[in-house]
Amino acid sequence: MTFASYSALPSGVELSPVSKNDISAGQPFLIINNLVKEFGGVKAVNNVSVTINKGEIFALLGSSGCGKSTLLRMLAGFETPTSGQLLLAGEDIINLPPYRRPINMMFQSYALFPHLSVWDNIAFGLRRDGMPKDQVAERVENMLDLVQLTNYAKRKPHQLSGGQQQRVALARSLAKRPQLLLLDEPLGALDKKLRERTQMELVNILAQVGVTCVMVTHDQEEAMSMASRIAIMSEGHILQIGKPAEIYETPDCRFVADFIGNINMFDGTLIEDEPDHVVIESQDCLHYVGHGITGTIGMALSVGVRPEKISVGFEMTANSANCVKGKIIELAYMGSYTVYHLQLTSGMVLKASTANTLRHDTHRPQWGDTVFASWSSDAMVVLTR
Repeated sequence: MTFASYSALPSGVELSPVSKNDISAGQPFLIINNLVKEFGGVKAVNNVSVTINKGEIFALLGSSGCGKSTLLRMLAGFETPTSGQLLLAGEDIINLPPYRRPINMMFQSYALFPHLSVWDNIAFGLRRDGMPKDQVAERVENMLDLVQLTNYAKRKPHQLSGGQQQRVALARSLAKRPQLLLLDEPLGALDKKLRERTQMELVNILAQVGVTCVMVTHDQEEAMSMASRIAIMSEGHILQIGKPAEIYETPDCRFVADFIGNINMFDGTLIEDEPDHVVIESQDCLHYVGHGITGTIGMALSVGVRPEKISVGFEMTANSANCVKGKIIELAYMGSYTVYHLQLTSGMVLKASTANTLRHDTHRPQWGDTVFASWSSDAMVVLTR
């Protein structure tokens, strides 16, 4: 696998210390520069560089063992980097112990004290820091109002729902007003419906506070719905950084394309290269791609098509390009959409999902039908690696 290189330092950004008050929202705030962490000669984090802007929610997304949690623990100060640089608001924090870093971390388990009330859980860290009682009370009341739990202040954690416990943990993390908030699988303990509802609540709360946030997750939908930018990690490397739509629609490599959502991949050869289009021949069809790519005739390429960009019907399109014939071998009605699995002549199984716009569609393809699947010239992504 070839790994992309990402510079931690945008043009014009220096590594000299600056006051956190000089940094405005949207400007570089956390700079991770050539960070490495080895365990017994194995690089769990391998030369990672990335710049995170003030006020953004940045997601580290990857499967188990990719290095994302190790990277988060180094930011928190729980792991010491083998080499590299960590700059927060211009200050090198790599040698600072966790308690001296202006950083708070919210764990997946929430780590609430079961014997303390919601109010006392939020106040715990403030009291440990020696904050005066009146200031503690004011800060806790503000946090309760922020997370909409004022009426639950006297309850114990076991008397709360999972979503409410998550908000208490968030309030406690924000009460000390950290410059950087770290979220480790923040919604992993919640069921699907509650997780989806809580995602937007969490984003809105973080936006109100304006805190910079780095979150770790293996849940693609969670990262896509919450983060302003996402870094895809694999084997200790960052493969691609971008906004959710960029990662999904224009993946840099086959790994990212496969990892984010579902995609059908055709292996083919470039047979025509014109200024306004290219034609790639695969075993199943000709792929007419309406945007130029850099390549040479005979070059091996992969063509990716997302299932939701594919139309399924009984008639072949006027242009035979970007169209395949297959038999429906699996069908799943999902309510708002239907998923089809088509067996093509090559043996490949194509996945397509179509919106159910009609309540009673008597012409919808059924199990065992032979159908045509087609897509537009701008629906494909062409990959060279």
